[in-house]
Amino acid sequence: MELDEITGAVLDAAVKLHRDLGPSLLESVYEVVLASALKRRGLHVQRQCSISFAYEGVTFEDAFRVDLIVNERVLVELKSVERIARVHPKQLLTYLRLMNLRVGLLLNFGAATMREGVKRVVNDFPPSSSSLLRVNHLR
Repeated sequence: MELDEITGAVLDAAVKLHRDLGPSLLESVYEVVLASALKRRGLHVQRQCSISFAYEGVTFEDAFRVDLIVNERVLVELKSVERIARVHPKQLLTYLRLMNLRVGLLLNFGAATMREGVKRVVNDFPPSSSSLLRVNHLR
């Protein structure tokens, strides 16, 4: 699947979920239900992936955890807050860079409508050729 097809499927499922359940439940509820809906659509979904990376010879085990990775190409971070903080898209971009992924979706289920709660983040920077930074997915 192309990136736009994957993100389209995620957004379709998120909108339906938000309409059906409404805003402001726990983030973990939306995560489980969204992952299940995406799997029913035939997508490969990984939940709560622990990510490790190395920088300048220092390894950081379990440095951060991502909510969902869809088809090993799209990172999905979920929130259930009144308003997305300015740091949230920056955090997602950092995750994308460290994981060498191109596209991430920040979905805020706390917004009045899912349309208001969607932020697409794109990593336009080419991957570093440096061997100083290595990322590993731990499962």
